[in-house]
Parts: sequence; structure tokens; C-alpha cells
Amino acid sequence: MTPRITGIVTDHPLLQRATLPLAAFGGVVVAGVVGFRVLAGVGTIEAAFWLLDPTSLDLHFEAESGPETLAKAYAIVVTVGLVVSSLWIGETVLSAAFGGHIHEQFIHMQTDRTIGGLEDHVVICGHGMFGRTIAARLRERGESVVVIERDDAEYERARDGGALVVQGDARREATLGEAGIERAGTVVTAIDDSNANIQVAILASQIAPTVHLVVRVGDEMYEPLARRAGADEVIIPEVVSGEQVTEALRSAPHQ
Repeated sequence: MTPRITGIVTDHPLLQRATLPLAAFGGVVVAGVVGFRVLAGVGTIEAAFWLLDPTSLDLHFEAESGPETLAKAYAIVVTVGLVVSSLWIGETVLSAAFGGHIHEQFIHMQTDRTIGGLEDHVVICGHGMFGRTIAARLRERGESVVVIERDDAEYERARDGGALVVQGDARREATLGEAGIERAGTVVTAIDDSNANIQVAILASQIAPTVHLVVRVGDEMYEPLARRAGADEVIIPEVVSGEQVTEALRSAPHQ
């Protein structure tokens, strides 16, 4: 199997599940053709035709001598194998359909197409409270937003909320590429881990040097590292919240 085909199978759960029953069906076909050729001395085309129409065996042995009984018994075994493997394939497809795999693949392809048409959008890495709040505010303003989230539950939460979501680790080039980082206007690293955010910032600045990079860190000690990683803006949520509370207290009427 070539690397390209292997990648396609690996990326599609339905193909992964169908590989074994398809291989079984193909194995029965090959075994049937080879067996008929050996037993009856016919060509490949005629042997393949017998798979579709086993009754042709009667016509063949009316004109030719040979192990007719053995060939017919073998035909029964092959026919049963074809029926069983076909049912296996059908069950796999139906199971995938009712299990949501086909629907999942459709959503994934639709998301890929939509992201592929975006330009100057905002990529938000992380859908925790911080990332979720930013994504919601930007979408309210009509901004195009793509969220990257690794956690299954948060991924589902973001998708159910109507966001364009890429599931994966934002520290991987392939994941950032899937989010269209090279066409993005801004990248916000909003993971609840300062070190992870800095790693994302380093990779993002290498892939898309002109992108506006906003990095969240949990402590002021990380700000110099974030700046060196390429951050245009560094946000410390606790500091920002403290400043907002202070401003609210200053504006509050004194009694």
C-alpha cells in the first residue's frame, strides 16, 4: 500500500473499519478464480464469470470432462464466502452510518471546505474559558474564527456551539495548517498552559511570520519568553481581570 493510500485509510474511520471485510471479499474472489482455473482448466475471464453465474458450470461440464462434483462443491463454498463477506461489508457501512461515522466524515469535509475558503480569519488555540470567551465575542462581531481543540469534550462543545473547529494539537504544524494559519490574520494561543502557548507561538511565527500573534500566559515571568517567541501581544488574564476590577471600583460611587 502506497503512503498516499495509507494516509487516506488512516484519516477516515469508515475506511479503517471497512478494510478487513473488503479484504475478505477480495480474498474470496481471488480464491474462487484460482480454484475454478485449477479444477476446470478454464481461463481467468471464464472463471470470474462463474463467480457471477455458478450455473454455467453445468454447461461447461456437459461439453468438457472433469471433476464436476468437486467443482460444484467448491462453487457453493465460494458463493457462501461472497455472500458472507458482502453482508459483512454492508453491516460495516450501516453500522458506520447509524454510529455517526458517515455523518462525522461529512461534517469534517464540510468544515475543511469552509476553512479552505477563509482569509484574514482568527485562529484560536484552545477552547477553555479564555478561548471560548474570545471566540464568542469575535463571532458576535462577525469575525471568522477557527478553533483548535485537542480535548474530545471541548471539541464537541465548540462544534455544537456552531464554531469551525479543528481537532488536534496546536503544537503540530499539520494542525495549524488545517486551521489555515498561513491565510489567517491573527492567532490567539489560549491554552491553559503557558509553556504550550509559547511552543505554539514559536511554531506559528515560523509558519506564518506576518500573522498577528496574541499569546496568553499565566504569569508575568513568561512574558519575555512569549515576546521572544514572536508574540505581538501578551495577555495575562489574571492581570487584565484585576485591572478591570480596579477600574470598576474607581468608577463606583463612594458612600
